[in-house]
Amino acid sequence: MKEKIINYVNDVVREMKKVTWPTQEELKGSTQLVIITCLILAMFVYIIDQILSNIIKGIF
Repeated sequence: MKEKIINYVNDVVREMKKVTWPTQEELKGSTQLVIITCLILAMFVYIIDQILSNIIKGIF
């Protein structure tokens, strides 16, 4: 069991060395893109919700 754990940890370390990490500027750009996309999507859902709410109120 101990040997399996050691092999697992060694495999993880080996794989983590292969990872290409983003630069700080790339990370900032990606974060901004995600935040802007979320805001746009939230506004879209809000507008659709308001439209459907008004339609429902108009029916009943």
